Amino acid sequence: MNHDNKVKRIAQLTPVQYYVTQKNGTEPPFDNEFNSHKQAGLYVDIVSGEPLFSSLDKFDSGCGWPSFSQPLEPQNITQKADLSHGMNRIEVRSLSANSHLGHVFNDGPKALGGLRYCINSAALRFIAKEDLVEQGYGEYLALFEA
Repeated sequence: MNHDNKVKRIAQLTPVQYYVTQKNGTEPPFDNEFNSHKQAGLYVDIVSGEPLFSSLDKFDSGCGWPSFSQPLEPQNITQKADLSHGMNRIEVRSLSANSHLGHVFNDGPKALGGLRYCINSAALRFIAKEDLVEQGYGEYLALFEA
C-alpha cells in the first residue's frame, strides 16, 4: 500500500476506527459491529483492504470481540510482544497498513488449533460472500462454495 493511499484512507476513518487502528486502542466489548456477526464472507483491514480473516474461522468466544481461530492469509498479519497495561500479550497488526487489529491468545478451542485471535471490529471491513467478486476478492469465493 503506497503512502498517499494510506494517508487518504486513514483520513476517512471514523474516530473509533482511527483510535483502534492508529493509536492501538480497544473498542468496547459486546458493543461493536462484528462481535455477533454471522454472515458468510471475509474480514479485511479497514485501511488497506488486505484479507485478514474468514467467517469460516470465526467463533463465539464470549469475550465481547470477534474471535477467529486463524488468519485467512497469515502473511498479511504481524505479531509482536505487547507489555502494555501490565499484561504480557501478543499484539496482531496488519502487514501492509500496520493497523492495530487486536491480540492473539492460546485459549481458543483445541479442536480449531487452540488460538483465539481477538480482533476489534473497528479495524475490520466485512465483504459478504455474494459481494466478493464485485469487491475484488473473487479468488476467495471458492472457500464458501464447498
